[in-house]
Amino acid sequence: MSSQNDALRPLITSHPRQYAANRYVYPVLSRRAKGISVGVNLNIDKRCNFGCVYCQVDRATSEPPEEIDLDRLRRELEAVISQVRSGRIFESRFAGTPQPMRRMNDIAISGDAEPTTCPQFAEAVDVCAAARAEYAAEDVKLVLITNATMLHQPRVKQGLEVMDRHHGEIWAKLDAGTAEYYQRIARSPVKFERILANLRETARARPLVIQSLFMRLEGEPPPETEVAAYCDRLREIVDAGGRIKLVQVYTVSRPPAESFVAALDTDEVEALAERVRRETGLEAEAFGA
Repeated sequence: MSSQNDALRPLITSHPRQYAANRYVYPVLSRRAKGISVGVNLNIDKRCNFGCVYCQVDRATSEPPEEIDLDRLRRELEAVISQVRSGRIFESRFAGTPQPMRRMNDIAISGDAEPTTCPQFAEAVDVCAAARAEYAAEDVKLVLITNATMLHQPRVKQGLEVMDRHHGEIWAKLDAGTAEYYQRIARSPVKFERILANLRETARARPLVIQSLFMRLEGEPPPETEVAAYCDRLREIVDAGGRIKLVQVYTVSRPPAESFVAALDTDEVEALAERVRRETGLEAEAFGA
């Protein structure tokens, strides 16, 4: 790895959700966004309907649920967007950011758990969309990073419709091809078929970016049968009339929840992305550790 990449690694592998005195808004340098992503954390309590084996969030420190202060969210967004656009943000923690990545790519609704479980999800999307329209450049995206468990809920669909009107993009998780492997990874009460149904329905309404994290479990990479099933699931979404804009294939880059989880080698991630391209005809990008 080059010295430039060595200098960049701490910036793209460390994504703290605390920034200044903010409660909800935190900037990160994202390798998948290829620039600054302004994160919006709607799950301060860290309560998630997934218990992913690779997740870096410490859920032992979860807090009681609380209502989102939408006015504070609006103020924090305005302040951080201003720092990125003016370049002031690159005078501090992000000083090592290479020139091509000194750009604001998106406002990403993400955070410490599944954002669509937030009761004020639709209202928060309204705030983010308004901030993007007023303060950000026209090409800045409004991104939802989701595990797809709640995309069928009417209040979530309401938020997605706002996103559709504001250069929105949904990055939806699919880490498995079978229900058994899904449960091994996600450890969730939500059935795998619900995830697949939500992906099919949502992709029929607008193009999706599929996020897929593959890893070693107990030292072993994903089984051949699981990778084949995963490609089958992608084809089924398309065959059902869904649109997939991009498949992001990546691996563990931060300390995982479980010690039996480890990153794949970069060439393994590249091989998985190439297999997606070959077997599904979809565009795929690989992101190694």
